[in-house]
Amino acid sequence: MRSIRLLLLTLLILAIPAASFGQFAVSVMIAPPPLPVYVQPMAPDGGYLWTPGYWAYGDEGYFWVPGTWVMAPAVGLLWTPGYWGWGGSAYAWNAGYWGPHVGFYGGVNYGYGYGGVGYQGGYWNNGAFNYNRSVNNVNVNVTNVHVYNKTVINNTTINHVSYNGGNGGIHARPTSADQIAARDRHTEPTTMQTQHVRTASTNHALLASVNHGRPAIAATTKPGEFDRGAVPAKQAGGPYKAANNNTAATRTTANNAAATRANENKAAQNKAAATRTSENKVAANNAAATRANENKAAQNKAAATRTSENKVAANNAAATRANENKAAQNKAAATRTSENKVAANNAAATRANENKAAQNKAAATRTSENKVAANNAAATRANENKAAQNKAAATRTSENKAAANNAATRSNESKAAAQRAAKPAPRPESHPQSAPRPEKKTPGGK
Repeated sequence: MRSIRLLLLTLLILAIPAASFGQFAVSVMIAPPPLPVYVQPMAPDGGYLWTPGYWAYGDEGYFWVPGTWVMAPAVGLLWTPGYWGWGGSAYAWNAGYWGPHVGFYGGVNYGYGYGGVGYQGGYWNNGAFNYNRSVNNVNVNVTNVHVYNKTVINNTTINHVSYNGGNGGIHARPTSADQIAARDRHTEPTTMQTQHVRTASTNHALLASVNHGRPAIAATTKPGEFDRGAVPAKQAGGPYKAANNNTAATRTTANNAAATRANENKAAQNKAAATRTSENKVAANNAAATRANENKAAQNKAAATRTSENKVAANNAAATRANENKAAQNKAAATRTSENKVAANNAAATRANENKAAQNKAAATRTSENKVAANNAAATRANENKAAQNKAAATRTSENKAAANNAATRSNESKAAAQRAAKPAPRPESHPQSAPRPEKKTPGGK
C-alpha cells in the first residue's frame, strides 16, 4: 500500500506541467545511479557559467541530463545545482536555481567547482565573470574571458554518489551560509535550460537502463547542442544496479491500481471541481452584485457627504474670510487713525518745541546782541573820551610847550638885543662907509 501511495504521488507530480518547475520534480523509491566521469568542454565565451550534469527521472526511469555551459540570466547570479534527497520514504528531487549566492545542493560532488559545499569555479567582478582555471576549461585567448588560478581540493572520499541521505547516500547538512542563501531571491532555470532537459528526456541513449551509467553524451558546449561539441563519459561512476523484475511487476500492478484510482479521483475531482466552480461562480456573482450595490451606495453616500462637507467648508471658509477681512479692515483703520493721531500730536509737540526753542534762541540772541552793543557803545564812548582827553592833554601840552618855546625865543632875542646894546661902537674907517641899515625887529621885541 505504501508503494501504491508513493507511485500515486509520483503520477500527480508528473501530471504537473514542467514549465511550473523548470525541472522534473519527482519522488521515487529507487536511488539514482552514481555520477559518470567526463571531461568538461571548453566555455564558448565569457559570461557562460557551468551547470553540472545530473540524473533525472522520467516515464522510463532515470536518464542523464548532460552538463552544459549556460549564459547567466543576469550579471551577478550564480547557479545552485539540484540534488536528490531521501525524505524518509522516497527520494525526492530538489530543483536547481539562480541566485546571488550558491546554496545547499546536498553535498554532492559534481566537480568543476561544485565540490559539495559552495562554488570555487569563479566569481563576478565589475560586471565580468572571473574563471578559476584550475577547475574550468576556458580559452584564455578570448578578450572578454577573465581568469585566475586557485587550487581546489575535491572531496573524493564519497566517490560519485549522486544523492543525499538514505542507504549509501551523502550525510551533509546545510551550513549557515547555505541557510542565508536559501533566503535569497531565487530565479528559475532559463528557457534554454528547460529545453535542454526536455531534449535529454527524449534521447533514448541517455536512459540509465541503456547506457548503464555511462552516457554517450555526458556534457555539451551549449544547452540543447547534443550533436556538436558533445563530450562522452569516460566511465561510469560506479556499478549500475538495474531494477529487478519484482519491482517492475509491483510497479505495473501499482500503476493499474493507480490508474483506476486516478480515474476515480479524476472523476470525483472533476465533479467536485464543477460543483465548486458553479458554487464559486454563483457566490462570486452574488458577492460581485452585493459589492457593486454596496460600492454604489457607498459612493453615493460618500459623494453626498463630500458635497455637503465641501459646501459647509466653502461657506465656513467664505464667512471666515469675510470676518477676517472685516476685522483686518477695522484693525487697519484703527491702526491708521491711531497712527495719524500720534503723528499729529508728535508734529504739534515738535512744532511747539521748535517755536519755543526758536523764541528762546531769538531772545537769547537779542539779549546777547544788546549786551554786546551796550558793551561796544560803552567801550567806544570810553575810548572816545579817553582819546579826547588824551588829545586835549596832548594839545594843551603841545600848546604849553610851544608857548614855552616862544617864551624862550623871546628870552633869547632879548638877551641878544641886550648883548648888542652893550657892545662898543666901531671905529671910523678911512673910506667912507654907508650908513648901517636899521635892524629888523622880531615879534615881541622892544
